[in-house]
Amino acid sequence: MSIHGQWSSKILFIFAATGSAVGLGNIWKFPWMTAENGGGAFVIIYILSVILLALPIMAAEILIGKRGKQNPINSLRTLSNEASFYLKKQPDDLLNRTSNVKKRFEDRDIFSNWELIGWMGILAGILILSFYSVIAGWTISYIFKSLTGSFVLITAAGSSAKFESFISDPEKLILWHTIFMILTCFIVSRGIKSGIESAIKFLIPGLFIILVGLAIYSSTLKGFSVAMNYFFIVDFDKINSSVVLSAMSMAFFSLSIGMGSLMVYGSYLPDDTSVFQVSSAVAFSDTLVAILAGIIIFPIVFTYNLDPSAAGPGLIFQTLPIAFGAMDYGSFISTTFFILLFFAAITSSISLIEPAITFFVEKFSITRTHATNILGLLTWFLGIFTVLSFNNLSSFTFFGMTIFDNLDYLTSKIMLPLGGLLMALFVGYVMNKGIVQKELNTNQGIIDIWFMIIKVFSPILLVIIFIQGIL
Repeated sequence: MSIHGQWSSKILFIFAATGSAVGLGNIWKFPWMTAENGGGAFVIIYILSVILLALPIMAAEILIGKRGKQNPINSLRTLSNEASFYLKKQPDDLLNRTSNVKKRFEDRDIFSNWELIGWMGILAGILILSFYSVIAGWTISYIFKSLTGSFVLITAAGSSAKFESFISDPEKLILWHTIFMILTCFIVSRGIKSGIESAIKFLIPGLFIILVGLAIYSSTLKGFSVAMNYFFIVDFDKINSSVVLSAMSMAFFSLSIGMGSLMVYGSYLPDDTSVFQVSSAVAFSDTLVAILAGIIIFPIVFTYNLDPSAAGPGLIFQTLPIAFGAMDYGSFISTTFFILLFFAAITSSISLIEPAITFFVEKFSITRTHATNILGLLTWFLGIFTVLSFNNLSSFTFFGMTIFDNLDYLTSKIMLPLGGLLMALFVGYVMNKGIVQKELNTNQGIIDIWFMIIKVFSPILLVIIFIQGIL
């Protein structure tokens, strides 16, 4: 058992891992990505990509954590040593099959430095949280805006002006960023059972209740049937290389792979847990959230003749308020929707900082509260630069991008795909196969397919995603 504790049940792990995966991107990015990439054509490729790409790598990350029982860095170091030990025990003829394998074994280069995956994941989590907290803070602000009727009968120009005025005020953004970071740190500082478990017991069921409730409401709108045809009917003529690449990228990033979050959550799993079963449950739940988000948003945008392809925050903070302001009970629906976004954001944020906290606790033998205060303050401070990139420092650019855009590019285009690739290689080629089979704990046919994917297809696809992202 991890020194940090253990999940009270497998369902709580599924809740926590789902919360880690389900973030703001699932709710705003999936719909506009669908709109930009052919509707139902994108959805079907996305689902296939989750099964064939994201799920195997997610299982690999959880497996590393469950086996290592420590922070991501120490887990990878321990498993590297374990892999070396098991290879040493093999008959000499195995080592002598090729001189290259033997030399690499003797030099230990295939077992060294894999802990860099953990370092990269921890760093990526802190960097992502630094700007994620800023955006998540907007959801809190918009909850209050909705409660006070700010969107009633608002026009497109009025909605855009309100949003631009909001992000141009650094003091307001810092305030909401600070509130969100305090809430995140309060939860994680209390530990697994009193903090994370207690929070997700409320947040995840609440998130799904709100999702289902809003989906039921959307089904009553006049644009529902048109939206569902657009969302679920597959026009195979629209499937091309661009759609496939976009769907693969979305599937990979939607499951929060490569940040160490699932690795550290996996370290709290009981020994008898089937990694494949819990991974499948998390992938299903995450995909369900994305589908429900589409069922909620598309009927709204089609009913009120809005643009569903508005990119990212624009769809949520500028486009949808126009519809909320025009509909019956709009203030209630708007408030509920932004509460949904906040729930999704906070469950992700606690997972982003958790890997770094476990490392600090184990490395420096300090209390969880002390580690949380240090890392929370550091993350908050870094977030100030994201705040300023929307206003005072908006003209300050590197490589033609703002500070926020650079952080997003570094983490999403480089660090996460590279981390996912290295984890696939580590589990597929370095870890002892028998141990991997034991941790997956499912039937042999599925295991054989999983190994084929993780050793061949996943690395190839991740290299493609990586190259596409940086070009």
